[in-house]
Amino acid sequence: MNTQKKENYFLSQPHQPFFVLGILNAFIMMLLFALSYKGILSLEIDARTFHVYSLVYLVFTNLFTGFLFTTFPRFNQAQVIEKKYYTNVFAINALGSLLFIIAIFISQLFVVGAMLVILVGEILIVKKLHQIYKEGMAPDKTDSFWILSASYFGLGANLLFILSEFTPALQDVAINIAFYLYLIFLAFSVGQRMIPFFSHSFAQKNENFVKIVFTLFIFKSIFSTSGITIGEIIIDLLLAVYMAKEFLRWELHPFNSPAILWVLHLALAWLPMAFLLSAISLIAELVLGTSFYFLNIHLLAIGFLTTVLVGFGTRVTLGHSGQPPHGDALATKIFIFIQFVVLARVLFSINVAFGWGLDFLFDISFSLWLILFLVWGGRYFKTLVFGTKV
Repeated sequence: MNTQKKENYFLSQPHQPFFVLGILNAFIMMLLFALSYKGILSLEIDARTFHVYSLVYLVFTNLFTGFLFTTFPRFNQAQVIEKKYYTNVFAINALGSLLFIIAIFISQLFVVGAMLVILVGEILIVKKLHQIYKEGMAPDKTDSFWILSASYFGLGANLLFILSEFTPALQDVAINIAFYLYLIFLAFSVGQRMIPFFSHSFAQKNENFVKIVFTLFIFKSIFSTSGITIGEIIIDLLLAVYMAKEFLRWELHPFNSPAILWVLHLALAWLPMAFLLSAISLIAELVLGTSFYFLNIHLLAIGFLTTVLVGFGTRVTLGHSGQPPHGDALATKIFIFIQFVVLARVLFSINVAFGWGLDFLFDISFSLWLILFLVWGGRYFKTLVFGTKV
């Protein structure tokens, strides 16, 4: 009886299979990209498309899905997602990941076929989130509305990525929508709801906060896509100041909080810092006539997004396996280690901007990413698959 229970544990809760798939993909996709970037592998897909699409839809979307399929029903006071539904979605996502890995070595047409499978999985994800939002009995669904809206932007961007394989002009549109209006805005929407709650913040909720940030994100996406650098700089500065002012108002007290909590505070701090540094880097690009090689994107993607997902992911993994959500010594080191991943990627961008010729910084950057997910995944693998206590 116990053996049977262990065999079924992996699929017993929705976060477990999606977290495992997201962690595996984080390692595999970055390794494939790095080998391609260094000329060791030849792929049948544009390098930038592969890098962005694989991280957005094979890594972060699976991590998001594991979290939202667990928590979104609670947000909306709805029924939990039935096992058959989330296991079917997981199977499609896993199949899409496998086909994508195979397809990038065969042909562009096969890549599109794999992307269509991934799109089907995401359609089912958003469909279920919409159903939960519609049927839930929660009196206030404002935060859920923004989370669902971000999910729809992700779905639309996924379709644009597929179309961009035939119409390359759509690529920049797809990337900016997927990054700002899906990934970053979704993580922000979840974070601004959950982090003050976990932190026992008594600050009154600012009803206009998310609306204003969403509006600024729309302009950020438009200016970034259109190459209107001055507009981007203005939006970055507005976001940095406005977010910093709001986060300080919450009085979170990160220095007096346990690791499982201050890591979330640190993730929030990265938002205004990333936008401020983005503005500075864009100004420097205009003045110096150089490129900081996607510095602003990686500050958000690693500094904010990866930090907040690892923080939430660790909390959910522990809490839903019957363990106290406590950041032990190793978990704390993992949280700190993420910041070294950010630093390495920042140094690589600066290296490119000023022509230092220190290309080994790329090797260090992607190697630290691989180590991060190898250690984090290894730490909680048995818990996610078998329910083993750490």
